[in-house]
Amino acid sequence: MDGASCPSLFPSHRCKTVHLVRHAQGIHNVEGEKDHKAYLSPVLFDAHLTPLGWQQVDNLRKHVQSCGLSKKVDLVITSPLLRTMQTAVGAFGGENYSDGVNVAPLMIANAGSSFRSAISSLNCPPFLAVEDCREHLGVHPCDQRRSISEYQLLFPAIDFSLIENDEDVLWKADVREPNEDVAARGIKFINWLWTRKEKEIAIVTHSGFLYHTLQKFGNDCHPLVKEEISKHFANCELRSMILVDRSMIGSGISSATNYPGKIPPGLDLPSDMVDEEEMQIP
Repeated sequence: MDGASCPSLFPSHRCKTVHLVRHAQGIHNVEGEKDHKAYLSPVLFDAHLTPLGWQQVDNLRKHVQSCGLSKKVDLVITSPLLRTMQTAVGAFGGENYSDGVNVAPLMIANAGSSFRSAISSLNCPPFLAVEDCREHLGVHPCDQRRSISEYQLLFPAIDFSLIENDEDVLWKADVREPNEDVAARGIKFINWLWTRKEKEIAIVTHSGFLYHTLQKFGNDCHPLVKEEISKHFANCELRSMILVDRSMIGSGISSATNYPGKIPPGLDLPSDMVDEEEMQIP
């Protein structure tokens, strides 16, 4: 039986569920659709969501709530760009923020020209910004981020502690990150997920990052399954995947449901381990 037709079986504690989300429509998507050269425009620096993009976020939020996903996610990871953080907090965050509540909001009112109310950090998972899941780096100003200190004012309850540099030292105006480097960065990011204890993680990121990373997966699957994994994401599309640790990267992870048996201990020789010759009647 070849690999594509053989079902796979893995210990559940060697698996994580990841919910991959591409950000909603940004102003750069609209301008780039009209003219690809628009992606070179400084006006699109750190592109924010369009009004249509926010409608897409609202519909994704309704979906994750109606299907129960909002109650299952242990952690939301977001790329540290305006459009991804707006999408992340809008889809997975709390309800509208109320003044007087003694917790920081996920997003302040009108953050990034959103014309939206502040979003609460209550009754939702923690949010973590991670640089490794950023979009294809370089040349396009829409993919350049602001300073972390500025983002912390706009998104007070997002955790930026894993980002080392306040300013964007990764984006270069004259150097476009090679596709292979995007994929390598994606694999590094996925391997890093195994250092996290959370079992179910939402990841809000970008089209190019997802496409080049996911091209590295599914080669042992039926072609239609590989297509499901690696095809381009639409704006605000969500795909749920099972991530399997085949290489013991997460070797310290233990199962919460496995049970060792033999409590109390007793004799338990399985019948199929007995040599049939021993059972012959003389």
